[in-house]
Amino acid sequence: MRVRVDVGARLHVGFQNLSLAHERLYGGVGVALESPRVALEAEPAVGIDCPDTLVGTYAERSCELLGVDGVSIDVVDALPRHVGVGSGTQTALATLAAVARAHGKPASVRELAPSLNRGGRSGVGVASFEHGGFVVDAGHPTERFTTAPPPAGEWTVPAITARHDLPEEWRFLVVLPDADEGRSGETEDESMRSVVENADPSIADSLATLLIRRLLPAAAEGRLEAFGDTVGDFGRLNGAWYADEQGGVYRPPAGRLIDELADSPAVRGVGQSSWGPAVYGVTDRSLAGDARDAADAALSSIGVDGGVRVVRPRNDGARITEIQ
Repeated sequence: MRVRVDVGARLHVGFQNLSLAHERLYGGVGVALESPRVALEAEPAVGIDCPDTLVGTYAERSCELLGVDGVSIDVVDALPRHVGVGSGTQTALATLAAVARAHGKPASVRELAPSLNRGGRSGVGVASFEHGGFVVDAGHPTERFTTAPPPAGEWTVPAITARHDLPEEWRFLVVLPDADEGRSGETEDESMRSVVENADPSIADSLATLLIRRLLPAAAEGRLEAFGDTVGDFGRLNGAWYADEQGGVYRPPAGRLIDELADSPAVRGVGQSSWGPAVYGVTDRSLAGDARDAADAALSSIGVDGGVRVVRPRNDGARITEIQ
């Protein structure tokens, strides 16, 4: 059976807690997007046939986990890597889902994600792949997840504590400046270890207030201005934890872009996704053109090239279809 898997990017607004002084650590907050996206087509094969090295590696591991001989897999669309839009998790899970469906094998991406080394700190990427929408996850017990994840096989993807569809008329501005890649792998692990060891616990208390009193009600009721403004505040507080590691509340050049976009009436809640350099903002369908123009002007003002998208939120999970 030949199958196709399509899934969009995700924005990572931030974590609820990075301090070892609290009972739970991490707890991701994020949003699923329609695009940019990863799209894969796959069919059974003997061995691994894939021109993309990363996807080929995920395919090999997926075949091992599922007990199948192999797969031929083509990358139709790819997410930009290490820019803050969730390329690693979405690509890994899309590969796993493609291999499983091509072979007619049942597979839970949530259960198998840890075996692909995905969904450790944040569960937002896995939840976005499964269900889309605005997602909040439960994080991990601090005594088990300290400055590094436990050994493989001793942890699970954080549970979803809240999820809401977002209104169809909402749009998300996504700006990808031409800049150094965000942190990943061992570099990210080292940076996160330093952040967690030095995190101010009082920031988590402020974030809890934002989440419960403002962000969740705004998402549930579909109030764009309140949602956007609170997302911006949530991301800014998160940035205080990372300031020593990334050179400020936002990493360059994201900080300058955010400053330029902050005064635009077409965009609310401007922030940095994950380690960046991706910058996002919240707008709606009627203001999409103005938001795009504001982003183009902001890039020009700081003298940086880059790409600009205005995209829909995605309120469903990955789409898996059979190809005749």
